[in-house]
Amino acid sequence: MERRKFLTLAAAAAAAVPLAACGSSKSSGSSGAKGGGDDNAPVELTVSVWSMASTPEFQALFDAFHKANPNITIKPVDILAADYPTKVTTMLAAGDTTDVITMKNVIDYAGYATRGQLRDLTSYATSGDGANLSGLDSFKQKDGKYFALPYRQDFWVLYYNKKLFDAAGKPYPSNLTWDQYVDLAKSMTTGSGQSKVYGTYHHIWRSVVQAISAAQTGGDLLGGDYSFFSDQYAHALAVQDAGATIDFSTATTQKTGYASVFEDKQAAMLPMGTWFIAKLLADKQAGKTDADWAIAPMPQRPGGSGITTFGSPTAFAVNKKAKHADAAEKFVKFAAGPEGAKACAAIGVVPALLTDDTRQTYFGLPGMPADDVSKKAFKPDKVVLEMPVSDKTTKIDKILTEEHQLVMTKQKSVDGGIKEMGSRVKNETS
Repeated sequence: MERRKFLTLAAAAAAAVPLAACGSSKSSGSSGAKGGGDDNAPVELTVSVWSMASTPEFQALFDAFHKANPNITIKPVDILAADYPTKVTTMLAAGDTTDVITMKNVIDYAGYATRGQLRDLTSYATSGDGANLSGLDSFKQKDGKYFALPYRQDFWVLYYNKKLFDAAGKPYPSNLTWDQYVDLAKSMTTGSGQSKVYGTYHHIWRSVVQAISAAQTGGDLLGGDYSFFSDQYAHALAVQDAGATIDFSTATTQKTGYASVFEDKQAAMLPMGTWFIAKLLADKQAGKTDADWAIAPMPQRPGGSGITTFGSPTAFAVNKKAKHADAAEKFVKFAAGPEGAKACAAIGVVPALLTDDTRQTYFGLPGMPADDVSKKAFKPDKVVLEMPVSDKTTKIDKILTEEHQLVMTKQKSVDGGIKEMGSRVKNETS
């Protein structure tokens, strides 16, 4: 959920937002009835976004849609990323008529859908390309209806610096177990002080340990029994204790950025989401880094079958009170469809409609690794939602984050931290 703060504007998305067509806009529909005017009449469509200047897919999608629909121009409603959930919640509650609402996460989406603030998109979601969207299940309501369509689906992979492996004379990572990953991180750690190169870098987010553990064990992050975290914490602490990653306290205090650590070749490996690819491609093209990188599947538990990882979708929804509801729905379907997928893939953003065609576009980008292992990493067998959705999710996320920090800084033992997580979830969310 914090990925957007590290993205930079891709060159392919640098153009300014198309200016609104002259004259008065004519509604292409409202929440209650369709407009009866000319289908080609000019329309100015409003779309809520966050941090427009550093989130490249918005401009890419807007430009592609405007090119396909010249009579519809898009006016972004740009909101600071940190303020986005609160601002959108307030807007919808007040009856705001912004046409398209970007769903930054499924937790907020669940609230909007439950309150009846979004237009029903079930017919598209359950047929044709819609049914093939990665992450679609995250937007399915208990009654089987869908009120948003994902246009991108990020998931976690293992990045690695090829030059560091070449210098060490070691083969590139491919199908690692977690034990093998720990051993490799230790063996790839060299030097000391300012010249130290770490075998890997674990960012401070709890998902680095907890979400991958839940995904690969089938554990329930909302259930209150967190014994399934044990093995993953053992691996994370083993890497930290060996000095094969920047320790948690230092990374927190110094506000270490995972992008700079990897791009400056201070770490040989990095477990991270696919959103990082867009930044790597842009920074390489701009000459900000000379890292020669590739990706591999996330390490797996021994004895498992296939590749299981975790991730989160991002979606568009139509405001129930949209001023131009039909045009808004047209945009949402476009963004989730083949044309939107191609626009996203062309700038290094992972589309939700990840077909062979979009994969070909993606891996044809300048600077994109095209080896078989990288391509395999891009086709995981299972992507589990990073955090399940319920009315208790926000509280549980806060508890798990607090206890994660205590375990990683060794203020609590693994067993003690896990026990406290369960106790707090049961007592504070009942």
